Amino acid sequence: MKLINRELVAGLHAAALVSPRLRTHHNLHASHDESIQRMCMAMEPGTYIRPHRHPDKWELLLIISGEMLVLSFDDSGTVVTRTPLSAGGGTYGLENPAGTWHAVVTLAPSTVVLEVKPGPYLPILEQDFAAWAPPEGHARAVEFERWYKTAQPGGKAPAFAA
Repeated sequence: MKLINRELVAGLHAAALVSPRLRTHHNLHASHDESIQRMCMAMEPGTYIRPHRHPDKWELLLIISGEMLVLSFDDSGTVVTRTPLSAGGGTYGLENPAGTWHAVVTLAPSTVVLEVKPGPYLPILEQDFAAWAPPEGHARAVEFERWYKTAQPGGKAPAFAA
């Protein structure tokens, strides 16, 4: 039996705090080849996740602790939806359809989300990262992470040229 409990969440939070990316994960699946991939991902405020898509895979996100926003975009970087997830109430999860451009932003310390999607695990290809957003580690990534927090449907991502 695999448990998602207070100890796991605390350990993930501690690991995320010392990670240069301000996030970490714990796989519940035993292999990248499994037909369903399941992981708990801890994310601290300040982590940047570049908008991306999974062309042929849906993705389910369920919040375990903390708060985050899930943004979806059209092909040009215009915000389509802005969905807050909070362990304290309101909306606890969502399922992104395959091919949806999306990004998340962490709003509270010790945010942990359960992510479930079809396997096998395949790394995201460069063409499935948004060309209109900076890659992780780029000097403008901090600006985008801040923008996520206030982005509203109909709003356009800040101009970025690779």
